[in-house]
Amino acid sequence: MSALSLRRAKSMHQHLRDLAQREGVSLNQFITLAIAEKMAALDTIDYIRTRSERGSREKLLAVLAKAPDVEPEEADRM
Repeated sequence: MSALSLRRAKSMHQHLRDLAQREGVSLNQFITLAIAEKMAALDTIDYIRTRSERGSREKLLAVLAKAPDVEPEEADRM
């Protein structure tokens, strides 16, 4: 483990404390989870971007062309 010193406005600190208490976790755990969520979101964007670069519009259209042209079942209608 390593330590990280964060400076934040008093109002933000109190808001973080309130949110952590509402979630039933320590302030440290709340901030750690928030950082982990942000990291996961950024990693997901990178993953999708990398996958999209490998993609091919022609191949996508070929797969879509194989789908039958039928009305959706009743349960699938909006």
